[in-house]
Amino acid sequence: MSREYPERPIVGVGVVVWREDKFLLIQRGKPPRRGSWSLPGGAQELGETVRETAAREIREETGVEIEVKGLIDVFDTIARDDDGRIRLQYTLIDFTAEWQSGTPVAGDDAMGVRWVGLDEIDEYKLWTETARAIQMSAASR
Repeated sequence: MSREYPERPIVGVGVVVWREDKFLLIQRGKPPRRGSWSLPGGAQELGETVRETAAREIREETGVEIEVKGLIDVFDTIARDDDGRIRLQYTLIDFTAEWQSGTPVAGDDAMGVRWVGLDEIDEYKLWTETARAIQMSAASR
């Protein structure tokens, strides 16, 4: 299914991964928002649960193994073109997780990866919903 002008919403899974008092961010290597910083994650594949998607995507994008702890929230993003047609639609499911092992390295979908403290969050100019998910995750720890 095409990501642009899809027949139905695409399910994406993002994860706030914690190691002590820092969380993991990736610099996106592909559209949409190529070059911007975000939570690691990606599209759910047929036959996997969203929790399995969370663990697989973190492994593929960063090389890190995680333990998924819980659901943060579900976010919707819908972008229309100038004619009002839906160009993009994602249902984004965000989880909180704890680092288990591995040193983060940028995978195929990422240009960069790093551990970030809450006091640095504003420096990354995150999408408002991403920043909110991180704050919600921090409050639940």
